[in-house]
Amino acid sequence: MNASRVALIADDDEFFRIALGFILKSKLHFTEIIETGSLDEAIERLSEREDISLALFDLAMPGMQSVVSLAAVRDIHPDLKVVVVSASSRRSDILSALTAGINGYVPKGLGASDVAEAIGAILNGAVYVPPSIAGRASPSEEAEMPQTTRGHQDGRSHRTIELLTPRQREVLLLLVQGFSNKEIARKLKLGEGTVKIHMAALFRSLRVRNRQEAAAAGARLLPMTES
Repeated sequence: MNASRVALIADDDEFFRIALGFILKSKLHFTEIIETGSLDEAIERLSEREDISLALFDLAMPGMQSVVSLAAVRDIHPDLKVVVVSASSRRSDILSALTAGINGYVPKGLGASDVAEAIGAILNGAVYVPPSIAGRASPSEEAEMPQTTRGHQDGRSHRTIELLTPRQREVLLLLVQGFSNKEIARKLKLGEGTVKIHMAALFRSLRVRNRQEAAAAGARLLPMTES
């Protein structure tokens, strides 16, 4: 199990954060729990701390409009265990999260012991998925994934902009205006590491490979949000 004993919980339900934090401390021996209520706040905490070994995200909280954001977190923090803990048991949500590269999908409906067992398995290197879908996420099932994950050209651009968080739109606007990551961080009062995560999320959402392509895509898409 990881030497670091710091975990982050990102969920806008305060009581659930408390309950999950108790499980992490009492059953999995974490010594510090960082609680956040939104995706942007979670990204900022991750950029500030290098000792977080586990991050648990709800899919239904402010800022979390797409699992693309979790894929970006994985890109920037490759050693971090990223887990979805969600009330959703929809097959499409589970498959989308797996496609984003998360380390596990834990339903909120599980009992405390089962949650601890699932997270413990993830910390030991397993990829946990609910029993209802374990071993069944084959390529032939990709048709069940939402279009935001699989990609489809018709109407994709409009949907992409809608899936960006307000903070990601701010970052994209400044990128289009030619500002560097350091300048964007200064203007938005964010850490440079936080900006890098938002930038990685933008690259995935826009399906581009670099800043130049992202800026070009942003120049086309941003006027759509202002009209």
